[in-house]
Amino acid sequence: MRLAAATLALLLASACTTIPAAPPAAQGAAMVSPILTTPEARDTSTYAQPEVARVTHVALDLALDFQGKQVGGTAVLDILARPNAKTIVLDSDGLRIARITDEAGRELPFRVGAADDEKGAPLTIEIGQARRITIAYQANPQAGALQWLAPEQTAGGRHPFLLSQGQAILNRSWIPTQDSPGIRQTWEARITAPKPLDVVMSGISQGEPEDLGDRRAFRFKMDKPVPPYLIAIAAGDIDFRALGPRTGVWTEPAMLDRAAAELVDTEAMVTAAEALYGPYRWGRYDMIVLPPAFPYGGMENPVMTFLTPTFIAGDRSLTGLVAHELAHSWSGNLVTNSNWRDSWLNEGVTSYFEGRITEEIYGKERAEQEEALSFATVEDVLAEVGRDDPGTALHQPDGVESAGSEIVYDKGAAFLRTVEHIVGRQRFDAWLRSWFDRHAFQPATSQMLLEDMEQNLVRGDAALASRLKLREWIFEPGLPDNVVRPDPQAFAEVDAAVEAYKAGGTIPSGAWSGWTTAERQRFLKSVPDDRSAQQLAAVDTALGLSGTGNNEVLFLWLELAMQNRYEPAVPQVERFLSTVGRTKFVRPLFEALMGEGEWGQPIARRIYAGTRAGYHAVTQAAVDKVVNGEG
Repeated sequence: MRLAAATLALLLASACTTIPAAPPAAQGAAMVSPILTTPEARDTSTYAQPEVARVTHVALDLALDFQGKQVGGTAVLDILARPNAKTIVLDSDGLRIARITDEAGRELPFRVGAADDEKGAPLTIEIGQARRITIAYQANPQAGALQWLAPEQTAGGRHPFLLSQGQAILNRSWIPTQDSPGIRQTWEARITAPKPLDVVMSGISQGEPEDLGDRRAFRFKMDKPVPPYLIAIAAGDIDFRALGPRTGVWTEPAMLDRAAAELVDTEAMVTAAEALYGPYRWGRYDMIVLPPAFPYGGMENPVMTFLTPTFIAGDRSLTGLVAHELAHSWSGNLVTNSNWRDSWLNEGVTSYFEGRITEEIYGKERAEQEEALSFATVEDVLAEVGRDDPGTALHQPDGVESAGSEIVYDKGAAFLRTVEHIVGRQRFDAWLRSWFDRHAFQPATSQMLLEDMEQNLVRGDAALASRLKLREWIFEPGLPDNVVRPDPQAFAEVDAAVEAYKAGGTIPSGAWSGWTTAERQRFLKSVPDDRSAQQLAAVDTALGLSGTGNNEVLFLWLELAMQNRYEPAVPQVERFLSTVGRTKFVRPLFEALMGEGEWGQPIARRIYAGTRAGYHAVTQAAVDKVVNGEG
C-alpha cells in the first residue's frame, strides 16, 4: 500500500479537497489546517494530532540484536507543524525512549502517557520551534510487530530470522511515529545485522551492504509517501532470484526453486495490472516468501510483498494471492483508507482488481469460480448474523465492529462488480483508473469515493444513480437488491457431484484430478458435516486429501475431520498447527477442536501449549480468544 514526494497531499476537512504540503525548507512556518479532521476521516486508533503537527519523513538507524530479540537505535523525524505548535504527539507501544533531541542536539522534554491495551501509549514531545527531532530508543523484545524466529523455525535450520507485520497498528511497537494510515510519510533506513544474514525492507535498496566486520549495514529508501503500517523488514539467510526485468523473489535457499517456479507469472501480472489501471509507480515489484510463522497469506508492503509459503502448491493454483497483493500497489498503497473503519477501500477494491488480473492471466472460468466462492462467503455471513446487522455495511461507523473479512473483502468486491455490470466495463475501468490517478499517494474515505463516483461516473444521470444504489451499498447493511450474482453454472459439475455424493455416497475420484482448486474447495465446503469415520476415511482415500500439497484443500479436509471427531487426522492436525502460523488456517482449526467439547478441547489446549510461542502476535491474539472461550 504503498514519484517524487515533494508534494505530499493533505486531506482538508469538509470539502475533502487537497493542498500540496510545504517544501521541507518552509515546513517550520507552514499552517497545518485541518488535516484528516472530518468525522469520517478522523482516525480513532492513533493518539496523533495531525491538525497541530505531523510527521512527514522518518529516517531510521537501527541495529538488529537476535540474541536479545531487540531492535534499537535512532529515528529522525521531520515535522510539519503550525507556527504556534508546542508539542507533537506520536504513537508508542512498549518503546524504551532514552532521549529526544532537536537539530542542535538539545534535549527535548517528553512524556509517555497511560497505556491502552489496543493503542499503546501517547508519546508527547515538547518540540518548541524544532522541526527535526532525533529519538534514541529500543523496542521491547515482545514488540507486537516483530517476530524473532529460532533457526529450527526456518527452512534452513541454521540461522535465526526476523519478520515484521505492521498492519493495522503494530508498527508503533518498533518505530516511534504517528501510526495512522492517513498520515503518509516518506522514509529511509540504515539497518545493521550480523553476518551472514541479509536484510530486506519495503523500500528501494541503496546498493551493496557496508562491511562492518562481523556485521553489515543495509540501506533503503522510500521516496513516495506511504502510510506507516507499510514500513516492513525481514532478515535472515535469504537469497534472491530475478523473475523479470522488475520482479524477483527472496526466500531461504532451500525454498528458492519452488518459490520461483510458483511465481513465474509475476511479471505478466504486473503488465496486466498496468493495462487495466495505469502505470505501476513503485519501481520494482519484489517479493519475499517467509517462514510459515507469518500470520497472513500476504502483506502488500511496497516493493517487497511478504508472502506465506502456504500458497506454494506446485501448480500455481493459489497465485490469486499474488494477484491480490500486487493489486494493492494501486488500491491500498497508492490510495489508502484514511482510517480502519474504511478498510474496504483497501481490501474490497483490491479483491475486485485481483479478479480482473486473474481473468487476464488464467482465464475467465477460473476468475468466475473464485468470484463465486467469494460471494458465497458473503451470503454465509449474512445468514449467520442477519442482513440488518450494522456490521455488514462496508463503512463502519464508530462503535460498530465489522461482521468480518467477508464483508470488507468480498462484499466490497461484489459492489464493484455490480457497478461494472450496470455501467459497462469500459466506462467503469476508465473511472477506476482515474480514481487512482486523482488520489494517488493520498488517503481516502468512503464519503470521498461516493462523491467521486457521483461526479465522475454517474455525472448527473438520475436514472443511473437510482440503478446503482451507491449510498446503500456503502453505508447500509446487507446486500442491495441490484447485486450481480455469480454465474450459477460456474460450479455446475461440482454441484452435481455434491448431490450425487449426498444421495448415494458417490465420491468424484475421477473428476477430482481435473478440477481446479476452487472446484475442490466448493466440493469440500459442501460435504455434509455429519460424516462417520468410515465415510471420512473413504473420502480421504479416494481424493488423496491427507497427501495434498495444496494447503487450502488440506485445511478444509482437516477442519472437516475435526468437526467430525475423526481421530486418525489428529496427528496431521498437530503437525499442521506446529508448522503453519497463518491465522486464516490456525484459528478455525482451533475453533473446530474447541467446538467438540470434551473430545476436542483437551486436544486444542495440548496442541496450543506447544505451538503458541511459535505464532506471531496477530495469530496468538486470535487463538487466545478461542482457547480461552472468548471468541
